[in-house]
Amino acid sequence: MADGARPGEKSKADQAPRDPASYQLEGRIIAAPALPAGLYLVATPIGNLGDVTLRGLETLAAADLIACEDTRVTARLLERYGIRTPLTPYHDHNATAARPKILARVRDGAAVALVSDAGTPLVSDPGFRLVQAAREAAFAVTAVPGASAVLTALAVAGLPTDRFFFEGFLPAKDAGRRTRIAELARIPATLVLFETGPRIAAALAALAEGLGDRPAAICRELTKLHEEVRRDGLVALAQAYAASSEMRAETRGEFVLVVAPPQAAAATPAEIDELLRRALASQTLRDAVGAVVAATGEPRSEVYRRALALAKATPEDPPKDTQ
Repeated sequence: MADGARPGEKSKADQAPRDPASYQLEGRIIAAPALPAGLYLVATPIGNLGDVTLRGLETLAAADLIACEDTRVTARLLERYGIRTPLTPYHDHNATAARPKILARVRDGAAVALVSDAGTPLVSDPGFRLVQAAREAAFAVTAVPGASAVLTALAVAGLPTDRFFFEGFLPAKDAGRRTRIAELARIPATLVLFETGPRIAAALAALAEGLGDRPAAICRELTKLHEEVRRDGLVALAQAYAASSEMRAETRGEFVLVVAPPQAAAATPAEIDELLRRALASQTLRDAVGAVVAATGEPRSEVYRRALALAKATPEDPPKDTQ
């Protein structure tokens, strides 16, 4: 514990009086309600500082300490809103040493906020082990939701959103990247990946090779001044970002890649007939046709035509047509 304080005692820094917790918004100073002891996971803007939530500002202002990846990045957000809460670094390189100190503060009654450089903590950012340890110690853990690069990219990509798989960053080495992409190819969902500028061309080339020419979107600098969303097939996007391209695309900034799910293989006529036979054994023609259309995605008119053909082929016990 800092300043030679003994367990259970507050350090000199803790004993120093703080100004009443507050934040500034549109020129007004707003008091922040006190927080109970615990760990608070606060989402921060992914680019535009105006995207922080009011609850997020209240929590950051009222916390006794903010644990963050880069104190310089978080300091810019706090300065924008007039928040004076102390900062402490918490990232992959110091987590082992920093984690017990943060937990000790919570144990002593402090409210500690955890933030990442951008977006929601624990999503491709450090924090999982801290939350796990806090839960094991029976400390209160509270999420303060807000901005997320994953959901923002999904919203603007124009690709299916009913089911998605967040992969994060692909392996940096070629062999590991190809292996992982082969595994991703079998997932029946829209894929969301993070990537850096220096690696974007190689990642797109590997995705185009491993997944084929699926529809995709490259979302760069989301919510920032130079936000860009490029939509095309993976092959065309890979070519646009290739180093040899005459019209090389912009590689500065942060990237989210959204890739469409694999297309289901079309059912063969024999497979459709077999599904219809099974359905017609217990359902009316109308219900059987509806079930097969839902299962295969085939046009209803085609499935109905095949159902009628099957019914004529077995006149001794034709299914009742209720359409």
